[in-house]
Amino acid sequence: MSAAPDTILDESTIRFYRHALRILNDGGVPALVGGAYAFARYTGIERHTKDFDIFIRRGDFDNAARAFRKAGYEAELTFPHWLGKAFHGEDFVDLIFSAGNGVAAIDGTWLESAVPEKMFGVDVQLIPAEEMIWSKGLIMERERFDGADVLHVMRALGPDLNWRRLIDRYDLHWRALFAHVVMFGYVYPSDRSRIPAWVVGELNGRLTRETAQPDLAEKICFGTIISRQQYLKDVDEWGYRDARLQPLGNLSADEIAHWTAGIAQDGSK
Repeated sequence: MSAAPDTILDESTIRFYRHALRILNDGGVPALVGGAYAFARYTGIERHTKDFDIFIRRGDFDNAARAFRKAGYEAELTFPHWLGKAFHGEDFVDLIFSAGNGVAAIDGTWLESAVPEKMFGVDVQLIPAEEMIWSKGLIMERERFDGADVLHVMRALGPDLNWRRLIDRYDLHWRALFAHVVMFGYVYPSDRSRIPAWVVGELNGRLTRETAQPDLAEKICFGTIISRQQYLKDVDEWGYRDARLQPLGNLSADEIAHWTAGIAQDGSK
């Protein structure tokens, strides 16, 4: 595994990130670093980005915001179901506590399975590789598809991943994980064995059993889990139930509406 890509950042940005990490630490907020930094650590692929993704539990957001404001930052709960931000001038930190689709919420397992690393000369904890695959594997937007990221993590860490936890994390979305597993064998035919045979067998068995069953009586669209924009016609006009909506999913109607309205602002988030 490689070190996180901090050498291409200017010194002022590095100072900002160090300060942000220190604020959270001094505020007693358990925090994990994700994004390009964790991805580089796991795959050796560096991305020259200034985005700084910090993962915290939703219940810790108020404490994090309080700590940042005390340090002179502005803090906002941008999307209450998954994302907040802390600003200082033009610099900002994303405070992430779920994927935008309501799946992959940060919980104690993320913290317990975090990977220690040194970044910007500071001891940090990185998001676990399994949870990175869990969250990235459900991002299939028209303008952003994280499938290659998923396969690169699988290629780098396949034999060492906790596949049981990963399968359990995907839960009723296991077909999306199986799609990535199938694609892995296509992309890397010389490395297929890096995914344990029992994983392929279990997921293939599920598919065989499910295919033998009749279609569900209720029209449900899980497309909204992987893309907030591309399946709106299905749920708005074609009579499909939105799989994000409680109790099947984790979002309320108001949260979905707020998340959908954000498309016009940032499109790719």
